[in-house]
Amino acid sequence: MNDADAWPTGLPVRADGRRTHEHLLVAAQKTFAEQGTDASLREVARRAGVSIATLYRHFPTREALLQTLLQHGFDKLRARAADLIASLDPGQALVAWIRELALVSARYDGLPASVMAALQDPGSTLHSSCAGLRAAADDLLARAQRSGHIRADLDADQLLAAVNAMAWATRQASWTADAGDRFLSLLIEGLTARPIRPT
Repeated sequence: MNDADAWPTGLPVRADGRRTHEHLLVAAQKTFAEQGTDASLREVARRAGVSIATLYRHFPTREALLQTLLQHGFDKLRARAADLIASLDPGQALVAWIRELALVSARYDGLPASVMAALQDPGSTLHSSCAGLRAAADDLLARAQRSGHIRADLDADQLLAAVNAMAWATRQASWTADAGDRFLSLLIEGLTARPIRPT
């Protein structure tokens, strides 16, 4: 993350301010993963070792914090797609990426309507990160389809919708990690043109 991403006002940023910002993001990610996106922001601040006022200086609203977390998650997944393309065959790259996408998707159950609206707003930074994520999915999927690993009648929007629906169902059912992994494996088997050995 660069300073421009974290501090849209363009003001100079001190190193301790950047560290606090990162601590807040880590604490928020853990708290929201455990308690949902409506978890107490005081708990996020406590875990980060800062006051609630400090949290609000960095993220004026819950939505701003969630948007930043989502943007970082999308950007990491986009970068991860390039790494997987370079290191694995196309089918294995897509399967590994789907597993990582499912983990990120499951973290943010119950996003506020304002965050969901930002995903659809072409003027928001969250929208551009989402578009980058979709482009990565499209690239991975096209490569896997050309190699014959993944069924040809699937598009990137359907893939993303299926993974997000699976992540939502896993969280709603409060399944164990093993049960969620089994459900994800069944989804992946349904996408494949032939079995793919897990990485």
